[in-house]
Parts: sequence; C-alpha cells; structure tokens
Amino acid sequence: MKRLTRYPSYNVMNEQHEWDEHTRKILNSRLQTSGNHSFLTVVEAEMLRSWCSLLVDDHRPEIIQFVLDHIDQSLSSGEESQRKPGIPPAQVLVRKGLEALEKACQSIHTELFFHLEEEQQKQLMEEVSQGEAVPLEVWRHVPQQVFFQKLLTMSIEAYYSHPEVWSEIGFGGPAYPRGYARMEQLDPWEAKEEQRKA
Repeated sequence: MKRLTRYPSYNVMNEQHEWDEHTRKILNSRLQTSGNHSFLTVVEAEMLRSWCSLLVDDHRPEIIQFVLDHIDQSLSSGEESQRKPGIPPAQVLVRKGLEALEKACQSIHTELFFHLEEEQQKQLMEEVSQGEAVPLEVWRHVPQQVFFQKLLTMSIEAYYSHPEVWSEIGFGGPAYPRGYARMEQLDPWEAKEEQRKA
C-alpha cells in the first residue's frame, strides 16, 4: 500500500545535526533492526508480525521489525510501569495470550495465525478485543481484552517512535537542545504541509 503523507519531501533525520550525541544515537538505532529476539520464539514473532502489521495498518518490513524488536526488548527487560490488580505481568500475559492464539487458530482453522487470510486474522483480532474469542477453554486463563490492549499499546508506542513515521506525520523530532523560537508559527526546521497533486 502506498503511504499517504502531507510531508512527502520531509525527512526528520535531516535534522540530526541539531540533536545532542545521545539523542542522535538513540534515533539512529531505531533505523537498525536486528531480528534477533531474546524473549519471543520464532513462531511468536511471526504471529506478532502479522498482528502488529494489522494493528498499525502498515506492512513495511523495516517498520514492523522495529515494532517486534521493541516488544521483545520490553518483554525481556521484565520492566513494567503499571499493572492493575489481578492482571498477570506483561511477560506472562503476552506469552499465554500468544499460546492461546496459536491453539485457537489450530483448533478452528488448523493453521497458524500468520497463515490465515487477512480477513480471518482481523475477525479473530476483533473477537479478542471484545473478549469473545473461542474456543473458550484455550482462552480460560487469558484476559483477552487486556491481552489485546497490551499488544495495541506496545505496537503504537513503537510505531510512533520510528523516525520514518515521524517524517510521514510531520513530527519534527526532539527540539532539544535548540528549542522552539517561534510562537504559533512553524520553526524553519519543522515539516511544512505540501499541496497534493491531483
């Protein structure tokens, strides 16, 4: 699918000379994906590749691999900011959720999630988002809506931290250390909306 953007010639990475070394290093690292995962198994990563692509409606391999790397790093770190009482840790939630997803797909379709047709994947995702996925016995120990929300949150936070996506939405990246000089106007380094050609 061709990406539509109002800033087709804007590239936030052209501004990296304005950032401090630490910021520049972090943002450049987001353009390098490894594909080596320490928490996710190969099958889990492939299920998430399909799942996350549909969540963010983007199938570009480098972007989705960055999302997977982010999820893997988050889960392998074991760090979590907040969790409601009774909700399992993210590592347990995602692992059990993906396990239930695999069993549900095998039970209903005799296929893995990433082998299903896109419409079948979307339908299953919608059922999980509403807590209505079947068969119930494979989802018994997984709070489906919480599992869906966790993957949605992790996917979105990774997706919208990728410099290529920043360029597409016209986000100028870190303003530190130069800061903003103009009030209610664009600074010279910020993206300017371009007219679309008919």
